[in-house]
Amino acid sequence: MRVSLKDVAERAGVSIKTVSNVVNNYPHVTPAMRARVQQAIDELGYRPNLTARHLRKGRTGIIALAVPELGNPYFAELAGAVIDAAAEHEFTVLLDHTRGEREQELLVSQGFRARVIDGLILSPLELEAEDLRGRADDVPLVLLGEREYGLPFDHIAIDNVAAARTAVRHLLGRGRTRIAYLGVRTDSANRPAHLRLDGWRAELAAAGVPAPDELIVPVGGWDRDDGARAMAQLLDAGVRPDAVFAFNDLIAIGAMRVLHERGLRVPWDVAVVGFDDIAEGRFGAVSLTTISPDKLAIARLAVASLLRSLSGRQDPGGRELTAEFRLVERESTLGRR
Repeated sequence: MRVSLKDVAERAGVSIKTVSNVVNNYPHVTPAMRARVQQAIDELGYRPNLTARHLRKGRTGIIALAVPELGNPYFAELAGAVIDAAAEHEFTVLLDHTRGEREQELLVSQGFRARVIDGLILSPLELEAEDLRGRADDVPLVLLGEREYGLPFDHIAIDNVAAARTAVRHLLGRGRTRIAYLGVRTDSANRPAHLRLDGWRAELAAAGVPAPDELIVPVGGWDRDDGARAMAQLLDAGVRPDAVFAFNDLIAIGAMRVLHERGLRVPWDVAVVGFDDIAEGRFGAVSLTTISPDKLAIARLAVASLLRSLSGRQDPGGRELTAEFRLVERESTLGRR
């Protein structure tokens, strides 16, 4: 039989209202009273009915997170961080992936699940500002990623140009001067890939190091196979880099496999830096140096932005919020110590 507020109140010898105040963490409850009620809650095993609580506020208690690909470890890890951040506020997260396709991103952004969610966190790749400008759905929306829309939605990103420059600066500091960039998509003008390319170019230019086009290798996707194909294409063309900066860790891991197969040693012959700091990069035969976005901060900012909107405190013009990143140095540039 489900334990009720009334049961807790009777055990603690207080009113139902007092129990409700403790459960809802109202600040005016005295520490002694809070401890008394909490003891009764623990003894009876009371669990709040979160569904009823949300419904009383006109909410479902569910937010949605839509990312390009849940099979990509970065987005899977980000989703886990969002779930944890939402749980701290007693919200459940509904996950979806758009495959980075404009039609699916449009469908999600226009509220195809609006009746069951309180808010949406969306990481788009292909949506244009015009797609969102005419958005009829009034469900709060928070955007992730590097596309800047100039619209009244909070937008959370890292500084991709600065992150790329940090990666290239590290390689230059290791004495590398022929640094290839793997990751421009052939089927997309995807902004993060081009921002990272801009950072690659800017840092090489600042150091007075040439950045020939032959060192820029396009890819058809952002998985391990794409990285392997790009690395093989570069080597088969007779181009020999002494370092690789990859758009993400998966591309870097694929590239390192081909380098190994061709008898090139990482990092002695070719140093490699990835991007995303996925768990897989820590456990390869050669651990991967990478740019690590603060996924926990991104998740918390996204959830906090949705809650801000739900409480009616959203800025009319939307906010541009930036999460930090850091360079994690490992064996793919440092070698084994």
